[in-house]
Amino acid sequence: MCLEEERERILAVERYRAGGSGSAVCAALGHSRKWLYKWVARHDIGTEDWYKDKNGCPYFFPGRTAREIEELVRLTRLHLYSAGEFCGPEAIRWRLEEEGAAPLPSVSTIKRILRRHDLTHKRTGRYEPKGKAYPKLAATNPNDVHEYDFVGPCYLAGPIKFHSLNALDLMTRRCGVEAMTTKTETVEAIWKLWCRLGIPKYAQVDNEMVFFGSPAHPRGMGQFIRLCCFYGVEAVFIPMREPWRNGAVEKFNEHWLYKFYRRVRMDGMEDLRIESQEFETRHNSRYHYSPLGGRTPLQALAASGTKPLFPAKLPARTFSKPQQGRYHVVRFIRSDGQLDVFGERFPMPAKAVYEYVTATIDVERERMSLHVCGERIGEMEYRLR
Repeated sequence: MCLEEERERILAVERYRAGGSGSAVCAALGHSRKWLYKWVARHDIGTEDWYKDKNGCPYFFPGRTAREIEELVRLTRLHLYSAGEFCGPEAIRWRLEEEGAAPLPSVSTIKRILRRHDLTHKRTGRYEPKGKAYPKLAATNPNDVHEYDFVGPCYLAGPIKFHSLNALDLMTRRCGVEAMTTKTETVEAIWKLWCRLGIPKYAQVDNEMVFFGSPAHPRGMGQFIRLCCFYGVEAVFIPMREPWRNGAVEKFNEHWLYKFYRRVRMDGMEDLRIESQEFETRHNSRYHYSPLGGRTPLQALAASGTKPLFPAKLPARTFSKPQQGRYHVVRFIRSDGQLDVFGERFPMPAKAVYEYVTATIDVERERMSLHVCGERIGEMEYRLR
């Protein structure tokens, strides 16, 4: 603010307090009576800098994220970046959700916070693996490996909340898309996907509770595990906090979001299911993939000469405890030397520390065998409930 204007304010108030009339003071300085009385009132408050302009910004922003959450987002991003992990808005939200942050900011809010703090730069150079061997599943034939992942919650007009369970066959890149209003429909959704894609040898998923059951009963084998055992499929649970291990379906999820969900108008669940099937058919029959030699997913399936095996009628909504089958849990063992299997912890030998351990549960024998880089390092009793 110009010093001359501040001197005018001081002079006007001094003249008025010395007995000058408001009209005469205003006429001499070329200001309105409202202007004069504003500065007289400011003077009477008694602050030393009464003649200075105040900041016009509001003191309260009802829609602004709390400073504590903003700082938590900033520190989480810096931590993920320094650790060499994914550090985008989605990865930050996953980490905050795991740590129990409340309220949990949306992805769009996290993006705004990152822009505000100039934390949108990408990691320079190529990603360098840390040298730890990961037990990646080989997919040499159709339906060797399926990856599954949820997208959502998403919303239709209404509002109608839904989740989309997306599947991808790693060898042929065939996709399957099933929309549901609640995740309790997961078993039926996977069975429907198998009816279109065929039964896989391995079904790879993350550690959502709907897949493994309940942390209160880690050995209870949730309905997804029981479904897999019933059809001879081996469920594989990727390491916690490492969503990139399901990288193929994660990338497909982005394709689903930008090429389908944000482009196609849908007025209800019936529309959504119809449009989802059309998108699935369009993807499998028209999209050409360079890893497939320029073929579409259906052309790759035909070229393989393999006929998928499809399931029979879904026997029951609730599966009884299976008597045979296997499922696998992959975990990275940290310095505490503990293997976490759905919340239950087991001590590991020293050679397993800072390595990926595959825990294979044999349902028939009720035994859990442990492997590092394909080498068996132990076996223990694992009573199932």
